[in-house]
Amino acid sequence: MRPILQESRFATLLVLLAVTTVSGCASLISNAASGLADDLSSAILNQDDPETVRAGMPSYMLLMDSFVEGNPDDPAMLGAAANLYASYGAIFADDDARASRLTARARDYALRGICASYAAACDWREMNYEDFVGTLDGLTERHAEAVYSYSFATLAYLQAHSSDWNARAELPQAEALVKRYLEIAGDSSESAAHMYLGIILTILPPALGGKPEEARIHFEKAITASAGRDLSAKIEFAKGYAKKLYERELHDQLVNEVLEASPYADGLTLTNVLAQEEALRLRAEADDYF
Repeated sequence: MRPILQESRFATLLVLLAVTTVSGCASLISNAASGLADDLSSAILNQDDPETVRAGMPSYMLLMDSFVEGNPDDPAMLGAAANLYASYGAIFADDDARASRLTARARDYALRGICASYAAACDWREMNYEDFVGTLDGLTERHAEAVYSYSFATLAYLQAHSSDWNARAELPQAEALVKRYLEIAGDSSESAAHMYLGIILTILPPALGGKPEEARIHFEKAITASAGRDLSAKIEFAKGYAKKLYERELHDQLVNEVLEASPYADGLTLTNVLAQEEALRLRAEADDYF
């Protein structure tokens, strides 16, 4: 595993920045920044100490802001910035107001990213459901990565604004978008997309439009697609489905499986460590809840 900011990599980036200043070749900056963003994401996801990420991530969010300032129409940079802000806002923000601000920025970045490659998306935030869904047919496989980033940022935003009924009204659009992502990405789709869809389908209770049985299918698909290595899928299954439907046996089975598993898996270590922390909380609260 490479460190979050490998010294030689950062030195190379600084050299490229200097070269770009002289030559005016903006593509060098974009390629170097995109590569650094990829390395940064990988290092964060493979970190097994969440507090290290909590302390260090804001510096890199600011770094990504600077890259976006220099490349305001680069979909890859906008998507990387959106993913960082959404992750931090959803997991590490220490109060509701901060989570609201950070996830709002994430969604703004992600919208700019998809807008740069798909003009019909530029007005998504102002569209009603029918008009929004009408734009989805034009999305193709080449848009998949940007759609994934926007879907993730939107879910983080909706969770941070779960008490806001205006935000809840966007859940049908979020559901439609993730389903369209799964269609256009096909076999290359991220397994976490099924988990995101399961979360979206269980944010509301069934009486208000929630779809727990459909959500169960997607939680199970997320677990299968990652060969059980993504422990967060089992935690969300336990919280979003088993707990809400008072299925104690399924809840305890999922929680115990998470606690018994190794958290170390490429690209999943951080979320798995966090999932195990959540599993301990769920187990401690189970007798009082059920």
